[in-house]
Amino acid sequence: MGKLFGTDGVRGVANIAPMTAEMILEIGRATAYVCKRHHAHRHRVVIGKDTRLSCYMLESALTAGFCSMGVDVFLVGPMPTPGIAYITRSMRADAGLVISASHNPYQDNGIKIFSRTGFKLPDAEEDEIEELVTTGQIRDIRPTAREIGRAKRIEDAIGRYIVFCKNTFPENLSLEGMKIMLDCANGATYKVAPIIFSELGAEISAINTEPNGLNINDNCGSQHPAGLQDLVRQNGADLGLAFDGDGDRMIPVDEKGEVITGDHVMAICARSLKEQDKLKNNLVISTVMSNFGFGLALRDMGIEQGVSKVGDRYVLEMMQARGAVLGGEESGHIIFLDHHTTGDGIISALQLLAAMRRSGRTLSELAKVMKLSPQKMINVEVKSKPPLEKVEEIQKAIIAAEAALKGKGRILVRYSGTQAMCRVMVEGPSEEMTERLCNSLAEVVRAAIG
Repeated sequence: MGKLFGTDGVRGVANIAPMTAEMILEIGRATAYVCKRHHAHRHRVVIGKDTRLSCYMLESALTAGFCSMGVDVFLVGPMPTPGIAYITRSMRADAGLVISASHNPYQDNGIKIFSRTGFKLPDAEEDEIEELVTTGQIRDIRPTAREIGRAKRIEDAIGRYIVFCKNTFPENLSLEGMKIMLDCANGATYKVAPIIFSELGAEISAINTEPNGLNINDNCGSQHPAGLQDLVRQNGADLGLAFDGDGDRMIPVDEKGEVITGDHVMAICARSLKEQDKLKNNLVISTVMSNFGFGLALRDMGIEQGVSKVGDRYVLEMMQARGAVLGGEESGHIIFLDHHTTGDGIISALQLLAAMRRSGRTLSELAKVMKLSPQKMINVEVKSKPPLEKVEEIQKAIIAAEAALKGKGRILVRYSGTQAMCRVMVEGPSEEMTERLCNSLAEVVRAAIG
């Protein structure tokens, strides 16, 4: 068996290893064992999920695993991933688990684990859980019948999370007079997002709020904002907000119906925080996937940029190590560490709206803070993931492409941490050159490992 945990928990196709009921039960048992060591009280965990059909099966398996190890389970039902992190911390539970595959299609699913502090579980504890499961050791550790745990549903979890999110929006500001369109991706934000923005005074319309277990992220949400763009234009809205299936990402659409990247959101919010003297250490953390223009924008504002590996856990690690309060990815996964321990699409939207309200400017005007360098990315499906530096044809193609750019762009070829894909990204001085080089590199990758 390969490694269970990737950059964002365990993920795969539902009902196929590792996302089988049997495996998830054992992951629950192993997580219970690791969590129980830390404290002597009656142990409890929070389990939430998104709206995938397979969540019912995996929720039952995970619950059985924890109860079999003497841990009580609080079930909160469909809720954004960052909501589970918050509820875990506020209830002082030993851990919080989310059953979700984020922005992936409905047939995929996954498990994300938060510690009692609301941060993602440390690598060392993930490794220990993986060791207990893959070696079969966890099967021999069983409490007596009297010590078996119980499960119960928490009915007010959504209300608690709504209040938490609203409290991150400044008390002296309001969304009254704003017309906001929402795309909830038929996912975990379908209940909470419309309530939060309307209670803060906005006039809202929401699409993709009728999940059926199969339509999560289906041509909608942050990965597919075309429907939201049309809605904004048709309604003359101030902006649109697109969330992904588990609600930790947010991509906005401006009043003209144009998509705004996560890099733009970070640049806008960085400037707003700096103007308020709240940008700690005058620093923003991004990943290697951020656009070249993002770094130029920060430099023009006199803000330092830290660059991490791809993955929100690596962004967070660098934020904590260097004392930053703002960091994230161009995909719209943004962490406001003064407000939450993890990326939260709704909180990101609220901070962006606060910046708009403070400035009195439209989103399209604020987005001029940075200019995107021409960029193209192609996802190439691969059969295996050999180390890229050892694939001679790919390395030769990268060297040739870099020579053609003459220092006026960059190339990034990397594997997805969650899917069987190799991402080929090129930034260059012109659209024509960028597209040509990216297509050429993608063909080489496809021929070598596709």
